[in-house]
Amino acid sequence: MIIIKSREEIDIMRVPCRVTGELLNELAGVIKPGMSTMDIDTYCADYIKAHGMIPTFKDYGGFPGNVCVSVNDEVVHGIPDSKRILFEGDIVSVDVGATYKGYTSDAARTYPVGKISEEAARLIEVTRASFFAGIEYARKGYRLSDISHAVQETAEAAGFSVIRDFVGHGVGRELHEDPQVPNYGRAGRGPRLVPGMTLAIEPMIAVGDYEIETLLNNWTAVTIDGKYAAHYENTVVITDGDPEILTLVE
Repeated sequence: MIIIKSREEIDIMRVPCRVTGELLNELAGVIKPGMSTMDIDTYCADYIKAHGMIPTFKDYGGFPGNVCVSVNDEVVHGIPDSKRILFEGDIVSVDVGATYKGYTSDAARTYPVGKISEEAARLIEVTRASFFAGIEYARKGYRLSDISHAVQETAEAAGFSVIRDFVGHGVGRELHEDPQVPNYGRAGRGPRLVPGMTLAIEPMIAVGDYEIETLLNNWTAVTIDGKYAAHYENTVVITDGDPEILTLVE
């Protein structure tokens, strides 16, 4: 069942979403060669707690980290590790949620570690662009798969592939609510979008094939061909007009 949020509920969601967006902005100046993925986790946890909120991902379904930190061919659900060191040329995706008064945010960005290859930089940019292509259809009256189709078209037109095993989703009182929001598919399908829907729209795009596998830790998903993947996500609310991107702070 899709939960339509009231104006009061959306106002509460704005608070953790803004903190999450500000945190993701700060990480761009924090991430550098030589730090560990656990360093990123600690920074994020401290930031969220300093704002009186709870890291949503901690112990969610048994996940051991405060945030997901995924490097290079890791698509999503990378477990922070003090021994996992970032090197020049890596890319790192950070997926963050903060809970406030029972409501949660969900957002992700992929960052360069020092100087990266042109291909990696293009992957990050296309992943971001595919989100904004989808957002054009996150409007009252469109169907859910109109978003999905626009994401896929943008990524594939650039020569990349769309991860199919993970999808976006509703978000609010729960981290994962209905509906699922795939990043691929034909347009004109699924429920019509109505004001009050709150969605985590999150393209995950790969340089090579979209096939993935899960590591022995039972969490981290990697591309099966070992090629880089990127992740860009925001919590979005459908309105009577333009969509509001709650976790994008400029």
